[in-house]
Amino acid sequence: MQVPRDADHLLVSGEQMAQLEQQLFASGLPVEALMEKAALGISQHLLSHHNLTAGALVLVGPGHNGGDGLVVARELHLAGLQVRIWSPFERHKPLTASHLAHARWLGIPVLDQAPDPTDPALWIDGLLGIGQRRAPTEAIQQLLLNRQRDRPWQLVAIDVPTGLCADRGIPLAHGVATAHTTLTLGLVKTGLVQDSALAHVGSLVRIDLGLPARLLDALPTQQPLGLTARDRAATATTSGTANGTSAATGKPITGNPAASKYQRGRLLVVAGSDRYRGAAALALAGASSSGCGSLRAALPAPMGQGLWQQMPHVVVSQELPCKASGDLDLTALAPEHLERLDTLLVGPGIGSSPDPAADPSWRQLQTFEGLLVLDADGLNRLARLAETATGWLQQRQGPTWITPHRGEFDRLFPTWAKLDPLDAARQAAQTTGASVVLKGARSVVSSPDGRCWQLMEANPQAARAGLGDVLAGYAAGRGAMDGGDGAILAAAALDHAVAGCQSPHPTPQMVASQLALDRNG
Repeated sequence: MQVPRDADHLLVSGEQMAQLEQQLFASGLPVEALMEKAALGISQHLLSHHNLTAGALVLVGPGHNGGDGLVVARELHLAGLQVRIWSPFERHKPLTASHLAHARWLGIPVLDQAPDPTDPALWIDGLLGIGQRRAPTEAIQQLLLNRQRDRPWQLVAIDVPTGLCADRGIPLAHGVATAHTTLTLGLVKTGLVQDSALAHVGSLVRIDLGLPARLLDALPTQQPLGLTARDRAATATTSGTANGTSAATGKPITGNPAASKYQRGRLLVVAGSDRYRGAAALALAGASSSGCGSLRAALPAPMGQGLWQQMPHVVVSQELPCKASGDLDLTALAPEHLERLDTLLVGPGIGSSPDPAADPSWRQLQTFEGLLVLDADGLNRLARLAETATGWLQQRQGPTWITPHRGEFDRLFPTWAKLDPLDAARQAAQTTGASVVLKGARSVVSSPDGRCWQLMEANPQAARAGLGDVLAGYAAGRGAMDGGDGAILAAAALDHAVAGCQSPHPTPQMVASQLALDRNG
């Protein structure tokens, strides 16, 4: 997957964005010029995409975020709209103070008291911006809460909603601006796409500032990249010769029109138990959707016996017993079934196992030389091994992908439990040598070499049981065909998220079907 490191994809901290701006100013670009460019972009968006028939009220802070708001107020006023200004601050930065004086000269009303939260005008939040580190005043907090209560979603935020950390996406206070749309300037700030921020950010729109390529190129090579549906074209190709080969044969497995099924990926899915048979079926549905050439399964005996009726293309390599607890017994997994595989998926619905430390199969999984994908209860069992998950993964003899949600991640890696998703996934990947997809409303994917991607789109209705099983199977199938590079895992996660957006209320079966349709063109 080749995603460009450009303004449409780079995710930055508030400090990084401020540094980029300072480099522009040091080069000779006037601060005024950048403020004008930003505010004109905001104004054009507001005029084109928002209902301003009731006018606009611009909330002005003391810094340049407030200055942006004042230029917006000017432009809307000159466009013939009813505009008012409110600023609860006595002092402003010089440039912001100048724009405020000009607004008064133009005759734009400046309120001397806090506005009525029932005001029908569209509120434009230019109070604090990317430099927020502390909570706004209690009065501002209460005003923002009352606004959302009385006029829900009638607010547009400039750059970052007031009260929200631009880096981490966490609320800095109880009262945070709740935006219908956040118009972020230049580059997307990492905090705006974190799960904790989504309820306050609303629709996220990037206002392009035309940042020079030399500035963007100077950002760290491991800068996280945001992925959207538009990037799916970049996911359709293999990751290159080194990563597009079979772990078993070393032969190319994609791109050859004459390739046999065994040259298009060999995958074994170890899934299901007496209690969770459906998880195995969904993981196999996801794997089938990937286009993987040879799909095998090791399943609980009752399920294996009837699988041919639902999925006749799946070969049941082995029927595994279940323990008295109902969990799948991995000790019975025969080594010969792991031979000549490209990928092995272990975990969906197998149960957490009462005593994984006594299970010799984990040594077998550790020495497997193909791609190992651990999901769900595979991760829960790993978390209960006598040695740490970190130590076990570091000893893996082949590439590894892990697909935890936040709870599973914290059990695996308690040391990094308090880190933000981007930092947590990156730390885990670089330390363990495994590629990680940390699942959430905006999932994060990180590879051992430090590359990191975050999904920018997802259907909130897709948060339901079984979709993780589909993702695990689909990702494993992609890995069997295209190799174990972390970029392939990111591509699979993106495909899965986009498929979930195709229906207002997607079921796991619907997502699996959509993935198959998308892969077949």
